Amino acid sequence: MRKLGVAVIGVGGWGKNHARAYKEIESTELVAVCDVNAERAKSIARQYGIKAYTNSAKMLKNEDIEAVSVCTWSTMLAKEALKALNAGKHVLVEKPMAANTKQAKTLLETAEKNGLHLTVGFLMRFIPGLQHIRRAVEKKEIGELVCATAKRFSQWPERIGDVGVVKDTAIHDIDVMRFIFDEEPIMVYAKTGSMMHRKFEDYAQIMLTYKDGKSAFIESNWLTPYKTRLLTVTGSN
Repeated sequence: MRKLGVAVIGVGGWGKNHARAYKEIESTELVAVCDVNAERAKSIARQYGIKAYTNSAKMLKNEDIEAVSVCTWSTMLAKEALKALNAGKHVLVEKPMAANTKQAKTLLETAEKNGLHLTVGFLMRFIPGLQHIRRAVEKKEIGELVCATAKRFSQWPERIGDVGVVKDTAIHDIDVMRFIFDEEPIMVYAKTGSMMHRKFEDYAQIMLTYKDGKSAFIESNWLTPYKTRLLTVTGSN
């Protein structure tokens, strides 16, 4: 069986899981990893018997690499993803894929122009429970969809240094609602603030209103001393 040659840019955090997964998947061959921290890159490379790079541009010249996971700090994701797309590589970029819609559109347009696949690491869509909910909504097993509520709480994550709670955690539930409702909201109300941490927002309350009166509520914070992940979907039945 032919394997897809893949590489990972950024292995300091979540990228380590991408590398491990690629090594375990039968249809992919992990070719290389890249990280600005040379020791970190070498450590992961030794673990899997692959090449280590500290310069992504050099790594992307490797013709054995067909697809790349981009798992850098959030502020660098769009830049590295665009670099990979321009090098002719398919890209899986972690969220948030870009700092703004202009950057995101540039990535999409570049992928389309070069005939490449571009996807964002919204892993919630692949959780069996959420897929079951999506099917139940589509088949109207719960009647007409009325509303959904998502709560995602935890303490301040020590790794965070470049984005707030909206782009780090609430972003998952925003995508979950897009997945469940399968339509864009017609109105959005959102409130964010910083209670304990001045650099970034540490709590967010978001209300999404859809046509026909449907609604979704998202609450996310880094203020709760325990971890909470909750999703409730209400139907007319």
